[in-house]
Parts: sequence; C-alpha cells; structure tokens
Amino acid sequence: MAKKNKKEVAGLNAQIEKELDRAIDDLTLFDDDLMSRVFDGNIEATELLLRIILERDDIKVLSVKGQVDMKSPYPGGRSIRIDIHAVDSKGVEFDVEVQRNEEGSHVRRARFNGSMMDSRMLKKKQEFKELKDAYVIFICQHDKFGENKPIYHIDKVVRETGKPYDDGAYIIYVNGLYKGKDAFGKLAHDFSCKNADDIYYEPLAEGVRHFKETEKGRETMCESFERLAKKYAGQMADQIADERAEKRAVQAEVKAKVSMVKALMKNMKCTLEEALNALEIKGKERAVIAKQLQKQ
Repeated sequence: MAKKNKKEVAGLNAQIEKELDRAIDDLTLFDDDLMSRVFDGNIEATELLLRIILERDDIKVLSVKGQVDMKSPYPGGRSIRIDIHAVDSKGVEFDVEVQRNEEGSHVRRARFNGSMMDSRMLKKKQEFKELKDAYVIFICQHDKFGENKPIYHIDKVVRETGKPYDDGAYIIYVNGLYKGKDAFGKLAHDFSCKNADDIYYEPLAEGVRHFKETEKGRETMCESFERLAKKYAGQMADQIADERAEKRAVQAEVKAKVSMVKALMKNMKCTLEEALNALEIKGKERAVIAKQLQKQ
C-alpha cells in the first residue's frame, strides 16, 4: 500500500477507533472477554451467579479469577483456558463458561474441564476421599437440550438400582434463551444485555458499566482486542489449539481479509466500515481486522 499522508492516516485511525468502540458497545456477558473481566475478583457478582444457578443462599466465595490457564502436563497435550475459576469457603471449585454455540458446549468438553480441575486438587499422598466437589457450569446462548428448561443438571445414577452415584463432580447447563420471570429468566436476560441500564442484577450491571462506560474500562477492552489481534497474527501461537496447522490457517484467513479490506478501501474509495460491511465481517472480528490495519 502506498505511503499515506498525515490526513489519510488520521482518517483511517478515526475509522479504526470507531470500529473498536462499536465492538465494545456490542459486547454482552455471553462474550467471554467481557464476562471474565466482569467476574474477575468480583466476589459479590460471583456469589450472585452461583446462588442463582445452584439455588442456594449459603455459598460464600473466597476467590474468583477470570481467564485461568490450566496446562496439560504432557508435551503436546491439550490445555484449557476457563472463563471463571472460583473457590468457595468449603473448598468447592467452580468452572463457569459462557458458550455461544453447540460445539463450544460439547458434553465431552465438560468432562475434560472437570478432569483438569480434579487433577490439580490433590497433593502427593492425599487420600482420594479428600477430593473436593467440583462444578462445571456452561451458561449457553442456546438451549442445549431443546426442552425449554431454565437449567439442566447432569446427574449420575447406578443403572441397576436407579440410585444416585454421587462422586462430587457436577455438570450444569444454563439455558440462555429462557424467558421466564424467575431468577433464571432474569439472569439469561442480563447476559444478553448490551446496555448496563437494562440489567436487573446490580452487581452485574456495575461490572458491565465499568468496562463499557468508563475510560479505564474501555481501554482494558481495547487491550483485549489487541491481544486477539496478536493471537490471529501468530504472535501468541501457544494459545492456538492445534498449533502450527491451525496457526497457519488462521494467519492466512486474517491476512486475506485484511488484504481484501485494504483493496476495497483503495479501489472502491470506501470507508473501513463500508469495506467490513461489504465483506460481511461481523462482531469482534471487525475489531481484530481494524487492529491489524492499525499496525500497517
């Protein structure tokens, strides 16, 4: 691309900032970048969330962290990054995930996430009976089992007797499409809101308001897009699941889209917004593409 003058650079930067602002405005708690930040270190919001999902008022959260990496101990083994990792006053551990699609909430993913938590609970020579309870909770933007229930508990039973088999490992799916007037319905509603003023539960509203309406919060979300841009550029390859092959595929796809956007802007004399719309680039990907253009 030919060297731009200061006016052209300023114009492009303004368009890029506009796309970043739009991407932040469109975020909801179903987006893991926003959700993990809202709950990170937020005891009040996490207790609220777990008390609603577990239908218990006695949960006391001691710690909560967002975007926690759990590395595989084996070379080449699959690692995970969980959206929220919380521990309560009894040592019970919680993995809370938000998932937009069916693949992300695959039943075997719940099994894998649970095993990764379990493998870190016991120290050498500890008895297996000392293993604390663990919950894997998927808050889905879809109805996982299509029965219009607010929540689905995955329980184990002994087939021959029909009696519960309670090993302390629990899996729960929350239906983000549920429209009831109860606490589950309000929670599903809140996770879908773009505007903090529309959120029922104040601890959630406060978190969303901080990251979307304050200068510091919006800067933090822009930094998230920066990391995504680096990831897609291949500078954070260790975060890409299938490493080299997937890295090359993602790099090629993003590079191609950036080139097409640049070509449209140059040849058709269109704005960044018009180019992104023409190529049907949506959601966070718009911000990622904009960040890539900012580097060129």
